[in-house]
Amino acid sequence: MRDQLTIFATDIIKGSVRSRSRRPMYALVRLVDGEIVAEEEVSQFRLLRLLNTEQPDILAVDSIQELAADQRELYSFLQALPPLTRLVQVTGGERTESLAKVAGRFNIKFNRLSPFDEARTIGLVASLGAGAQVIAFENATEIVVSRHRSPGKGGWSQNRYVRKIHGGVQRWGRDVEMALINAGLKYQKKEMRAFGGASRVSFEVAASRDKIPVSTYRGADVQVRISGKRLERIRFQPLTGKPKYLIVGVDPGTTLGYAALDLDGNLVRLNSSRQMTTADLVEELCRAGRPLVIASDVEVMPFSVEKLRRSFSAVGYSPKQDLSVENKLELARPYPYRNDHERDSLSAALDAYRQYKNKFQSLLRRVPAGYDLDEVRAGVIRGQSLEQVIGGLRARGAAPAVPAPLPTPPRPPELSAEAAGAAVALLDDRVRHLDGIVKRLRGFLTEMQNELDGKDREIRRLQNRINRVSSVQGRAIKVDAEIARKDAEIQSLKKRLRKEERTSRSLKKRVERLKEIETIQQDESEELVPVKILAAFTRDAVRTLTAGVGVKPGDLVFIRQVDGWGRTTVRDLVDLGVPGLIVGKGDEKMDPQLVQVCRELALPLLSGEETGAVMKGGIVLAERVKVDVALLRWETGQEEYHREKKKDLLEGIFQEYRSERGKEVRRHG
Repeated sequence: MRDQLTIFATDIIKGSVRSRSRRPMYALVRLVDGEIVAEEEVSQFRLLRLLNTEQPDILAVDSIQELAADQRELYSFLQALPPLTRLVQVTGGERTESLAKVAGRFNIKFNRLSPFDEARTIGLVASLGAGAQVIAFENATEIVVSRHRSPGKGGWSQNRYVRKIHGGVQRWGRDVEMALINAGLKYQKKEMRAFGGASRVSFEVAASRDKIPVSTYRGADVQVRISGKRLERIRFQPLTGKPKYLIVGVDPGTTLGYAALDLDGNLVRLNSSRQMTTADLVEELCRAGRPLVIASDVEVMPFSVEKLRRSFSAVGYSPKQDLSVENKLELARPYPYRNDHERDSLSAALDAYRQYKNKFQSLLRRVPAGYDLDEVRAGVIRGQSLEQVIGGLRARGAAPAVPAPLPTPPRPPELSAEAAGAAVALLDDRVRHLDGIVKRLRGFLTEMQNELDGKDREIRRLQNRINRVSSVQGRAIKVDAEIARKDAEIQSLKKRLRKEERTSRSLKKRVERLKEIETIQQDESEELVPVKILAAFTRDAVRTLTAGVGVKPGDLVFIRQVDGWGRTTVRDLVDLGVPGLIVGKGDEKMDPQLVQVCRELALPLLSGEETGAVMKGGIVLAERVKVDVALLRWETGQEEYHREKKKDLLEGIFQEYRSERGKEVRRHG
């Protein structure tokens, strides 16, 4: 097993995989442990030959669309790669980003117009762990041993020739099976028996291609093909599982809100919930990345936020004074938040990022190319100097892929014995001085720890006080809500009471009216008849009269104005059992159409003059004798109306008969 990391990095120079006339040409850069060893221009066919010959660890590209036009071609390309070579897309997986942004994460600059410069950058960021591996095959492999030529029709030696081919296929199948058994791999075997041996032997092995102890083979009579089992959908797996560093703003309370930014100020996650506990928040943040800074929007960090900060060993941040609502709105305006809790947590994270932004900008000019900027910025935020951070990364083996040349330090001069003794004594004094400093610092640390414990106790006391005050305020809010509910109920009852009062007044007026009519009926002699007054000859007026004093069968109705009458209104009065209508004008002035309708519906229509109707105290009274005479006169007219109607009917029938008879005579001669 080789110890060096070999990378092939490519970028397209000209042509396209989608063009049939201009096939693509690539800029190929070879890297070994981050050092560029060779560069050349190759075609895709030449690239595949070099890959199968040298079998590098990684083939790095900025886009897999430069290698294949569609998914089918991509499967074929991946099948042609050596088993141990991984295809890596350095710009990401499902969600890609530009190569410039990926390179900027390692403070690497390049010429975007030069394919070879882009290929160098692709190789460098791949050696630093950027990008995602393209995975197209399951953890299963198919091995097929089959004939490499057809037996054909043959001649005298046909049988011997067929036995030779089928025997070779069977021997190769047994060799492959023994290799799988020796490797301890599980498999399923299918063999197609044929004359003299087997025509095809297939194995489905539960292992990836790089673990198969057999290679592809093509001989004169037998061929061995090895292919992975395709996934239904291509997956991307990050090269490194290192989580992103996060700046997290938290807004504690009944509704817990949090916002997470990366070190470039991009929003990674924003959420709030009433059911979320601190444990749920820790789990959410662990899935999102690695919290580096825990921020609050108030000057004194709440105890729950401080507890969260300690659980991640993160750096705490609080503003010099509580953020105002105006500042929060200004900070969070470009981002989509749903409520005040998300706004407060987002503004806390953005305020913390704003404090570190200038320091991050200065680091871009001082950090050598090839170092992970996130690691450098994280070390600086934790309080380390830039030299300490870079030294720590170099000690952990994270040396830059493009190391800057360092000057050779001058060799120290030789020291004499006296000078060496003086140096040792000076060193002893220095050690004693440093020991004293260490002791004082330890004492100071103890004092600070005691003060911190006291602060924690004070925080707990104030938290309990806040809880008590919140409880009192909660009860007051509940009382206010109950009062508001009772006030709304009282207003509703008042409206209902006013409505009932109006109904009661209306009913009282009706009762008084009925009493007045009854009194008049009792006081007057039998010579007068009370008549109900209809304000207008409309259906609404009829309904008003019925709902007011009421109309009983046998009650005469007096109509002041007959304008606007309708046949339906007359029918409604007939249905109420009214024996007759009295109008204020004489019969000679009545509407003929109204008279006709009343004749048809058999509703007597009388005039006020002939009935002697007079208004008395808001009530109309008619003379009973005149009413009876008028009704008798109406009945006489009604009989005459019916006789005329029958006469007209008979005349109509006779005229129709004469007309039909005349037509028949003229028709038959």
